[in-house]
Amino acid sequence: MVRNAPSVVVLGVIAIVLGGGNVPAYAGSAAAPAAPQAVTPHRSGIVGGQLVPDARFPWMVRLSMGCGGALTAPRVVLTAGHCVTGSGLDNSIGVIAGVTDLKSANALTAKSVEVFRAPGFLSETRGDDWALVRLDRSINLPTLPLTKGSDEGSFTIMGWGQVREASLRQETKLRYADVPLVADSLCATEYAKAGVVLVPDDQICAGGHDVDTCQGDSGSPMVRRNYLGEWVQVGIVSWGLGCARAGYPGVYSQISHFRAKIREATKKFS
Repeated sequence: MVRNAPSVVVLGVIAIVLGGGNVPAYAGSAAAPAAPQAVTPHRSGIVGGQLVPDARFPWMVRLSMGCGGALTAPRVVLTAGHCVTGSGLDNSIGVIAGVTDLKSANALTAKSVEVFRAPGFLSETRGDDWALVRLDRSINLPTLPLTKGSDEGSFTIMGWGQVREASLRQETKLRYADVPLVADSLCATEYAKAGVVLVPDDQICAGGHDVDTCQGDSGSPMVRRNYLGEWVQVGIVSWGLGCARAGYPGVYSQISHFRAKIREATKKFS
């Protein structure tokens, strides 16, 4: 299940902030895998998260098709490949930055001028699920570095998406939660039960009891602190079966695998 299903409530807010006229339909590139019958209870949050204090994640942005993203350069947003329709000129994507509350009068806005999607992208479950959005102007905010180290330990996820799987709306206030790494072997075994084959080199799994990303969180960064205490991006919200279902952690594009390609493409876009 992709995690960028649009919400009328949130897309309406984005349209108002951006002045209207640039909110495209969401881009979902593949049908969702069949879901298991049992669904676990969900708690309030990102699923299971809490509100983000102002300015904690200054590089976090909201995209008008119902996805998240991160400023990887002042004029470039890194997001999920399934959030966009392909590579090329594109002025249809609106961006809100600099705030945790999408209704804030302090929001910074921009529009896309060009999109680059990973050439190997076919669908979110088959890997290469990353893309860059070039903006019409630079945004004067901190950027989020890509990880150089190991992908171990606990991570932080965030987004404006639904707080539970059955919700009919996304959030206007940014939420976050901490999630543990789930070993590739365990994640692959669990998803195999649903007939889904993971791409170990491309994907990293994370999640805990009743804590997960959900619809509307696609493209948002998964981060951790490096040895200097700085935030670095280790993943991009990609997909999952439902939200916070027992045995099915969130699946993220693994930044360490794509780092060189992302940096090369970013240099051409900056």
